[in-house]
Amino acid sequence: MSEQRKKILRSSELIKESFPGNFKPSTALIIEDSFDILNGITIKGEIDFDKVFPVNENSPGPKGKVLFAKCGSKDIIIFQGRMHYYDGFHMREIGHTVYTLKYLGIKKILSVDEAGLLNPRFKCGDLAIVYDHVNLTGDNPLIGRNDDELGIRFPDMSNAYDKDLYGVIYRIFQKEMMKMNESVYLGISGPQTETEAESRFYRDIGADVLGYSLVPENITSVHAGIKFAGIALLTRELIADKMMEDERTESQMNMDQIMNRKAASNELGRVLKEILENI
Repeated sequence: MSEQRKKILRSSELIKESFPGNFKPSTALIIEDSFDILNGITIKGEIDFDKVFPVNENSPGPKGKVLFAKCGSKDIIIFQGRMHYYDGFHMREIGHTVYTLKYLGIKKILSVDEAGLLNPRFKCGDLAIVYDHVNLTGDNPLIGRNDDELGIRFPDMSNAYDKDLYGVIYRIFQKEMMKMNESVYLGISGPQTETEAESRFYRDIGADVLGYSLVPENITSVHAGIKFAGIALLTRELIADKMMEDERTESQMNMDQIMNRKAASNELGRVLKEILENI
């Protein structure tokens, strides 16, 4: 057994030891710890990330919690917090968290990220449903020796954002008369903001939204055989021709981003329970 898989099995065992009675999850939700979207979802227990996930000496230690939740009649694992590449975590460490979900019996993942908008038809405070991505992070969680028990060497990415899960989310948005914003997500490393030239380039290559977290989670999920769906909270405008004209201070920009996050979180919060119950 590879050293990588030994560590994954150890993390999954530690989490299982904290499971509430008769807890049998097959769906997971990954969010930032700052997202207030868990309306109507009952939390049955929790364990801190640093109790179950190993870290490298250059990272600050993982901040977040594994939540054991009930969504209607459905058991859900929630990662409230995630490891960020820009904080010094290795791509394999990010992948480790997803492989751990595989060994906890998870078959489907919904990941929610915060993103900037490149498509001028979108607006801040909206949601975007991700149907594909472009990886410009410069790295990949699958680089290195492959453990065939985790997944095949060259996974097929043609259905990376599972069409069936996407269809469920689309129909719920449609029923609730919510704006769809079907999107290609561009993943970069961060943490600096984007230049006007970069934003123009990203839009020219077909991206609608831009973020830092979804891509490595998605790649690992596909490799692990877990169906994956992605939703983005749109909090920053990255329209190239407008960026140089923006006269807001950095403090004002940060405040606007917080308000946009709150608006998008409120919008997702009213349908998240229904999405998790139906995917």
